Amino acid sequence: MSVLEARQRITTDELVDEFGVSGETIRRDLIALEAKGLIQRVHGGAILPQAPSEEPFKKRMALQQLEKTAIAKAAVRHIQPGQSVFIDAGTTTIAFAWELCKVPNISVITNSYDIASILRNQNAELEVLLLGGRIISDVPGTYGELTLSEISRFQVDIAIMSPVALHPVHGAGSYAIHEAEVARTMIKHAQKLMILADQSKLNTSSHVQYCSCPEIDILVTNKSSTNENQVMLSEAGIKKIITAK
Repeated sequence: MSVLEARQRITTDELVDEFGVSGETIRRDLIALEAKGLIQRVHGGAILPQAPSEEPFKKRMALQQLEKTAIAKAAVRHIQPGQSVFIDAGTTTIAFAWELCKVPNISVITNSYDIASILRNQNAELEVLLLGGRIISDVPGTYGELTLSEISRFQVDIAIMSPVALHPVHGAGSYAIHEAEVARTMIKHAQKLMILADQSKLNTSSHVQYCSCPEIDILVTNKSSTNENQVMLSEAGIKKIITAK
């Protein structure tokens, strides 16, 4: 899966050479991976499965607004004055930014210029760093090698992420590789990880995984999420689950 994620498409012959096993072994493995929905077999090899198209960012901003606000209010109670945080670009993290601006003496590093603008305009005393990089999608944020390089210069207290999907087996994921790369790098350089996800994202999978459940210290979700989903995620390794009121 790592090879395929890096190359997008790979042939059976390449996998045989890569791992030093027989073509029949590779074909059996590809059949098993396809049955799990992780790959799509094509003639002579495999590609990553075609993900459903993502709704435009502006449209997603209007969805689950009450849930996102409730999650944001519950999440911000776990941020202490004086802490440093990473925040990735997303609609739920934008809701979180409106609440975070009320916390004094925090340092925020983000790739979202909406979040940077909200924090700076609402509380000019906050230390806010907007990461440089390329603008490559309709999500108002920066991405690419420059962004990843800048993230790697820091070590913060907590990373706050809002994935498009959170699954007990597949973990947290994004639609796009460039979004997942930013999230993955932020997590690597943070002491703790907080995930913000409403009930529509729980027990669902997306195109690119960026962390497993055991890596998640806190999940904040809304009260409409089912107890069954929460139990499954807890058993999968998430350390603490908070239900917003």
